[in-house]
This record gives sequence, C-alpha cells and structure tokens, in this order.
Amino acid sequence: MSMAKLNPKGASADARATGAQLLAWYDRHHRSLPWRLPPARIAAGERPDPYRVWLSEIMLQQTTVQAVKPYFETFTSRWPSVRALAGAPGDDIMKVWAGLGYYSRARNLKKCAEAVVERFGGEFPADLDLLKSLPGIGDYTAAAIAAIAFDRPVAVVDGNVERVATRLRSIATPLPAAKPQIRAFVQSILPAARPGDFAQATMDLGATICTPRRPACALCPVNGDCLAFLGDEPERFPVKAPKAEKPKRLGAAFVAQRNDGAILLRKRPETGLLGGMSEPPTSGWTSRQDGEPGLEAAPFEAEWEPAGMVGHVFTHFELRLSVYRANIDRAAPDGCWWSAAADIHSEALPTVMKKAIEAAIPGATLKPVQNRQQRRN
Repeated sequence: MSMAKLNPKGASADARATGAQLLAWYDRHHRSLPWRLPPARIAAGERPDPYRVWLSEIMLQQTTVQAVKPYFETFTSRWPSVRALAGAPGDDIMKVWAGLGYYSRARNLKKCAEAVVERFGGEFPADLDLLKSLPGIGDYTAAAIAAIAFDRPVAVVDGNVERVATRLRSIATPLPAAKPQIRAFVQSILPAARPGDFAQATMDLGATICTPRRPACALCPVNGDCLAFLGDEPERFPVKAPKAEKPKRLGAAFVAQRNDGAILLRKRPETGLLGGMSEPPTSGWTSRQDGEPGLEAAPFEAEWEPAGMVGHVFTHFELRLSVYRANIDRAAPDGCWWSAAADIHSEALPTVMKKAIEAAIPGATLKPVQNRQQRRN
C-alpha cells in the first residue's frame, strides 16, 4: 500500500491496513506499563480498569512515563478504587501528588472521583459526552478512556500520535491548527476491532520509534506508508507555529528555620496557581504580575539573609524567586506551621518551593520530579 494513492477524502483506499500493521507490531513490541493491560490478556477476555486508565491519563498530561510510574503505584496502592479516592482527604491527595506539577489536576482528581461515585455509582461511564461532563476530563482524556477502557472506536490523539500522523500523512499545517486534520486521519486508519490497543500502539510507536529527533524509521512497521519517510524528511514534522516568548515574573521566598531544624510553611489559597499547596512565605507574585523581590516583602521581622535565586518554568511564564533565609525560635505566625525536618518530605510542596528550601538550607535534599512538555516518552 502507498499513502501516495489517496482518495478525495484524504485517506488511501485501504488505509485501515495501516492500523492492522500497527496492531501486529504492538502485539510483539508493546511497552509494559503499570496501568496497561497487555494485549494477550485483553484477547483472553479481560478488560482494563477504567479507574486505572483515567488516573494514568490525568497523571500523564504534560509529564513523562518515568516520572508518573512511582506516583501511579503510590496512588493505586493507597487508593485502589475510585471510591477510595473519593473518600480520601484532599490534603492527603495533594501531598502524594506534590512534585508531579500542574496541580489543578490533583484538585480535580477528588472532584472527579466524587462525581463518579455520586452520579454513576462508582462506575466510569463509557459515553464520551458523559465522560466530558466530569471534572478535569476534556476531549482527549474522554477519548482515551472510551477507547482504552471500553473499546469505543474513537480517535485518541496525544503528542506522540500527532507526530506519527503528521509524518505518515505529511501534514504541513502547523500545530495547533492541524489538529482537526490529524484527528480525521487517525479516525480513517482506526481498525474496527481493538481501538483501545490501536490507540496505545500509536502512542508506543511515537514514544519508541517515531521520536522527535533521529526517528528509527528503518524499524517502523508502517514506513512504507509514511510520506515523510518516503520524502526523506521525517524530522520536518510536525510543523509547529512559532512560540511566543514566555513572560518573566519576579518574587521572593522567605525560608525560616527553627533551631531544631523545622521549617516554617503556610498553605496557598485553594484557587489559583499552586492552589492548596504548601510553601514557605512568599511575596505576592502571580502569572500576570511580579511580586516584591526584596526584603520589603518579608512576612515578619527577622535577620533575613540573601540565599540566592531560583527559577522555575511554568506553562505560561517563567518565575525567578529571590530566596532569603533566617534562623528564628518563636511560635508560628497565624496561618503558618512548623514542619519538622523529618516530616518536610511529606508536605505538599511544589517543585519551585522545594528549590527555594534547598537554596536556603545547605544539605536539604528535596529533589524535584523532572517534568517535560512531551508526554509519554
């Protein structure tokens, strides 16, 4: 089959053969992942647990597989069902999530779990519209759950699938404008049987062979159908619109340590960026405006000393925090608490706040989880 022979609708006459080839490759080369049911077990009649599919998909947004694995295993060990998660204290969920980033996802986990229990008796619905009515579930996640957990014939398109599709079809429209074309093409090669395995096969192909740089085209099971490969330009795709430069925001973090090693923390407001997470006191920075970067923003009088500067890149802006430290021995101010040195690792500290504490306290080892923009690699 040659993808060069296209019908007016943009797909080859036997485009679905591409899907069959991908499934045959997936049966032999699928990745072993803690949230995935292998194809042999599915063929034997088992079905994936929708709770595990949903949880993994939420965790994998903007995050790598390797970063997600330990979080997923911790979550499913502690809360093995959607009912268990719905009944968990929100603060506990935030603590276990800390370091994985994009904290609105964690806040929506509990809301979604509660909605599944209250509205659907603890069972995820298979219907796309019902799935999208749940907190934190958008078009992509709904499609992934419907296809993988319920074998519904819907196109599932993440970053890896976008790369595979744009190369197969040589789609030169820049992202994100190309998304409708990509979805239509993926739907055109979707096999009637095993749509869940097909979705995961395409993801695995993008993660292991059709990689952003130096793709292993010689090993690709569908290289004979790939217009980008046949044109000797796979790395040209996907075409992306130029990114606007991220604005830079300034602020300050004030790390106070007690004589016994405890660190002063407070809880951020429930809504907004890093909502509900813990932090040492900081100035009033936001994604839209700077906070005071100097000692004028100190939360109380103390012998504050400069401890350097830390940076962190969020989705829409870059933050630079001037860090100050002080040793004090007094009661915690209103709205704050002392976290013992032995307990600091279990606090719901986002990565940027871990960086600030490490900068202020020599020997602190609060290593952040490394997040990347490309999912599932």
